[in-house]
Amino acid sequence: MTVKLTGMTVKLRSALCAAIGLAALTMAGTPSAGTAEPLISQGIGASSCEQLADDINLSEGLSNPINLLLVAWVQGYVSAANIALLEDDGRHVDMNALDDTKVLTLVQDFCRANPDKKPAAAIDDFIRKSAKVKTTWEPGTIEWDE
Repeated sequence: MTVKLTGMTVKLRSALCAAIGLAALTMAGTPSAGTAEPLISQGIGASSCEQLADDINLSEGLSNPINLLLVAWVQGYVSAANIALLEDDGRHVDMNALDDTKVLTLVQDFCRANPDKKPAAAIDDFIRKSAKVKTTWEPGTIEWDE
């Protein structure tokens, strides 16, 4: 099965692969007595860089549940930032530049250099430094309230 996610393609070998990944995420998110709170229950973007830097495994790509969770979180985070940027002045970050390897490398490098920070800070920095694409946008076109 192939799933298209805003400029990125995720290929899952089978439903079994997805089921194994979901099981791993579920188990990782279940606290056990006498251990620190697991990474996933904290929200990956707000987790500790010190912990996440070692959990990212570039060679496993999106078959690694932590990698997959991080890439999906980054896509959502940048999408939300893009709405704010569009509402402000009609510009946005081109998400096509954010393939899984770039996201994983960017966050891992940042987290290794800044173990006391949060992964979200790496993405905030990426958003600030990225070239913005100007587009036609009418502020207030997204109705959140009725």
